[in-house]
Amino acid sequence: MDIDKMFKLPAMPPGRAGSKRKLPDLPSADSEVLKRFRPEESSSTSDEAPSGVRNINHSARVEDENEESAGTHNGNGYDEDNADEDDEEGRFFGGGLNDEQNQILDIFDKATDDQEETTAMTLPALRRMTGQFERIVTRNAEQRGKYADDPSKFIDSESDLDAMLKRFLPLTQNPTAFYPELVKGGTITLLVSLLSHENTDIAIDVVEVLQELTDEDVGVQGDLSDDDDDLATQKAEGSSETRLAMAELIDALISNSVFELLVSNLQRLDEKEDTDRQGVFSILGVFENLLSFMPPLADEVGSTTPLLKWLLDRISLEAYDSNKQYASEILSILLQSSRSNALKVIGMEGVDKLLTILSQYRRQDPREAEEEEFMENTFNSLVSLVSLPEGKRQFVEAEGVELMIMMLKENKMSRSRAIKVLDYALQPADGVPACERFVEMLGLKTLFSSFMGKGGDKKGRVRAGTFEEDEHLLGIISSLFTSLSSDTPPRLRLIAKFVEKDYEKVDRLLELRRDAEGRLRTIDRQIAQQRKDLIADGEDVDDDQEDEWYLDRLSSGLSAIQNADYILAWMCMEDDGAKLHAQTLLSRTGQSLSDVRDVLSEMAARLDDDDQDDPESALAQQKVILDHLVAFLGDSS
Repeated sequence: MDIDKMFKLPAMPPGRAGSKRKLPDLPSADSEVLKRFRPEESSSTSDEAPSGVRNINHSARVEDENEESAGTHNGNGYDEDNADEDDEEGRFFGGGLNDEQNQILDIFDKATDDQEETTAMTLPALRRMTGQFERIVTRNAEQRGKYADDPSKFIDSESDLDAMLKRFLPLTQNPTAFYPELVKGGTITLLVSLLSHENTDIAIDVVEVLQELTDEDVGVQGDLSDDDDDLATQKAEGSSETRLAMAELIDALISNSVFELLVSNLQRLDEKEDTDRQGVFSILGVFENLLSFMPPLADEVGSTTPLLKWLLDRISLEAYDSNKQYASEILSILLQSSRSNALKVIGMEGVDKLLTILSQYRRQDPREAEEEEFMENTFNSLVSLVSLPEGKRQFVEAEGVELMIMMLKENKMSRSRAIKVLDYALQPADGVPACERFVEMLGLKTLFSSFMGKGGDKKGRVRAGTFEEDEHLLGIISSLFTSLSSDTPPRLRLIAKFVEKDYEKVDRLLELRRDAEGRLRTIDRQIAQQRKDLIADGEDVDDDQEDEWYLDRLSSGLSAIQNADYILAWMCMEDDGAKLHAQTLLSRTGQSLSDVRDVLSEMAARLDDDDQDDPESALAQQKVILDHLVAFLGDSS
């Protein structure tokens, strides 16, 4: 059994498991950016275009309608009026075809374009399209090399390349047929190579194609049988085939260094420009798609590219926009999916930087839903860091404990997230300094106000707690009992909180325990039915299935019961009055300390399932504590 699964992990960012992302609005058709490059105006602007040829004409074209009247351009963009002067250069920059062959191919390409625009894509049509794509790429490269100082000579081929890239977008309708062909024919290699194109508009076009090809909804438009009996089977088979095709595509992208090239574009794009800003958004979309499909890629992204630093710097910018929110989500995914990534960010003083970003939400809430998601993602990133020993140390040094306590005192959205961060930061065994700092900074008063449902601002307004928040509060108290040494002032102050006011904290503890039991009964009934169905079908219930059910029970109330009973057992051991009070309350519901002992015994047994080679490990120490508590409750029953 994987013991890591038994313990809490940061929740996935909410943006991942929902609707498909939409890009920010593009410039309108009347904007100055697009007016400059309309076909009818290209003749007047091409001579003044910069060498990078940004903002190329994005309307699809292969040949101009007035080409016959111009009469001086062939399919290569070659100036026939100056043919004699360029003869010698032509021998070196030519594509290996003579004028007649080029004209034949251009006529064929145009006829094919017209036909394929009105018919569904087929494999033969795709092969013709990719062949045309290769010729356009070659032509553009030749003209850029030959006329590097005169953009007017290659702007037409660049526009053709832009239009050609748009034609790859519909291929997502049949990935099982088209994706293997793109890989086998070398089209993916050629596409990825264009990410380093001198014109960033072309690179952005490629990014948009890759984002569409790797989208999670790829293949859902495929035709399914109307027969209900076959529908489920077709969906399952289609999903499996689509995933295989997608895996082959992603493997080809990775083999061609797509990660490095995507990050290179993040570094060269200028987000002050609308097109570049949208390009950054699309690049982040590609990363999200790849990481969603294949989470283990997070390690490779973090180790082979400077993406982590770029993301951390991007979310640290003061101005808020959609790209800042998206960057926070990708960072959260990378940190949650990879311990090595979290360690790298800790090495960049990441804990301190995240605390600085989050400090703005101590006294003010996010202004809109998207910014709230940004705040949530940033808190999740912080959770991933403080879950590690190195992150816990940096958290204490950066006064993270103090900031979280201040957030607890405020009636703001950040309050519940601060409780979650403290739960992870205080967990043993490396959470001892954080636990001691928490008590030292008078965190107990604020903690137990929230625990009793009294947390709020100075005006007494209370934000209602959730079951998840209550679970984290129980986790914090459990960590305090584990980490604070016996007979020390911090521990005595903790015990005194439960003793004061006629043991009202014990009452609240058992109330939360009953609520969790009610939740757990629901999932237990579902598991019992599933077990019954499996046995009826003649199937064995293996260890993996048992582990899965146990994890379901943990997330549905068992974890809260375990923490509540752990705290209750400690209080019974520390204070006879608390023990008597707990026995009285349990007896009213037909329970006793034996029920508490059974829960802790199961926890200890689960730890026995895992190797305890290191007696100093947190799990080994936890096992020793549980054994002592179980023994005490056994003697008291």
